[in-house]
Amino acid sequence: MSTAAQSRPQPDRLLLFTTVLLCAGGLIMVTSASVAFAYNQHQSTFYYAERQAAWLLIGFVALFVLARIDYRRIRPLAPAGAVAAALLMLLVLIPHLGVSVNGARRWFDAGPLGTFQPSELGKLAFAVFIAHWIDRNSHRMGQFQQVFVPFAAMLAGVLVLLMLERDLGTAIVTVGIFLSAFWAGGGRLRHIILLVAGLGLGFIAVTLLEPYRMARLTAFKNPWADPLGAGFQATQSLYGLASGGIFGVGIGHSIEKYGWLPEAHTDFIFAIVGEETGLIGTTLIMLGFLVFGIRGYRASLRAPDRFGMALAASITTWVTFEAFLNMATVTNTLPITGVPLPFFSYGGTALATTLAAVGLLLSIARRGSGSALRNNRQSDETFDRGRRNRRTPVSGARGRASVPR
Repeated sequence: MSTAAQSRPQPDRLLLFTTVLLCAGGLIMVTSASVAFAYNQHQSTFYYAERQAAWLLIGFVALFVLARIDYRRIRPLAPAGAVAAALLMLLVLIPHLGVSVNGARRWFDAGPLGTFQPSELGKLAFAVFIAHWIDRNSHRMGQFQQVFVPFAAMLAGVLVLLMLERDLGTAIVTVGIFLSAFWAGGGRLRHIILLVAGLGLGFIAVTLLEPYRMARLTAFKNPWADPLGAGFQATQSLYGLASGGIFGVGIGHSIEKYGWLPEAHTDFIFAIVGEETGLIGTTLIMLGFLVFGIRGYRASLRAPDRFGMALAASITTWVTFEAFLNMATVTNTLPITGVPLPFFSYGGTALATTLAAVGLLLSIARRGSGSALRNNRQSDETFDRGRRNRRTPVSGARGRASVPR
C-alpha cells in the first residue's frame, strides 16, 4: 500500500454501519408500534412512519455532509449556534408560538413534518459550544473560579430553560453532555463530584415541587400498587417485555400497541421491541449501542485536538447515556423521565439532530484515524490532570510508548 493511501483519512465504517442498522431497526419498529395509534388519530396507518422516514432522510443527508467536511470548520459557528438554540428554547415558551402537549411546552409546529423541538437541536449546539469553550480554556482547566464557576453557570442556564419547558429527561442528558466534555477536556474530578452533588440536590428539589414527578417516583417504587392509575404505564411496559419471551411474538403482532401502552411509538418503544422480537431483539439493540459507545469513545481518544476529543466524548455520551436511561425507564429500573430511545423513538427533531451529531463524530474519527498511536505528552496531560498517571513512571517509558508501530 502506498504512503499516500496509508495517510489518507479513513472513515469509521463500523460506527457508520452500526448507526445504519440501528436506524433501520428503528424505522421498522416505529412503523409497527404506531399503526394503531396513527389510524385512530389520523385515519392513516403509516402517518408516523412516513414522517419518521422523512426526518430520517434529512438526518442522513446531514450525517454524510458533516462526515465529509473537517469538523473544525464548524467551530467558528459554535457561539452563534448556542445562542440561537437558547433563543429558540425561549421562544417555544411563548403562547401561540410553542405547542403545548400534556402540560409541557417544548415544540413548534413543523407543518407536514409534525413538530420541531428546539431542545433536541440544543443538545448538538451546546455540545459543539462547550467543546469549543473547553479548548479555549485548556491551559487553565484546573482553576476553580476562572473555569469551573463559568462552566457550572452555563450548565445551570441551560437547565433553567429545560425546567421551564418541564423537560427533566433532556436536562439529565444535557448534564451528561456537559460533564463528559469537561472530563475529556481535562477537568478535575473533584469539581465534577461537587457539581454532580449540587445538581442531585437540585433535581430532588424540582421533583418534590412537581406533583406529577412525585407520582412517578411513587409508582416507580411499586407500580403494581396502582396498576390502573399511576403505575399503568410501567406495568404495561413490563407486560410487553415479559410476553415477548426469548424470540418475541413477531414483528407487527404486538398487543400492547393497541391502546394498552401509552407512548408505545415514542418513549416506550423498547417495550414493543421486547414484545415483538423478544430477548434476542433487545439484546441485539443493546449490543448495537455498546458498539456505538466503544467506537465513539475510541474516536475521542484518537482525536487530533482537544476540541475534537471533548466533542466526540460529549456526542458519544449523549447517545449511549440517553439509550441507557430509556431502557432503564422501560424496564422500571429507573423512574420515568421522558427520554427517547435514540434512532428508535418517534420524533423527527431528535432523529435528525442525533444523525447530524453522528456525522460530526464520523468526521472526528476520520481525522483521528491512525493518529491515536501518537499519544504525545500533551494528550497524556489532558487525561492525567487530577488523576493517577496511566503509564508506568519509568524514565523514557512515555517516549517509547509514543512511537507509532
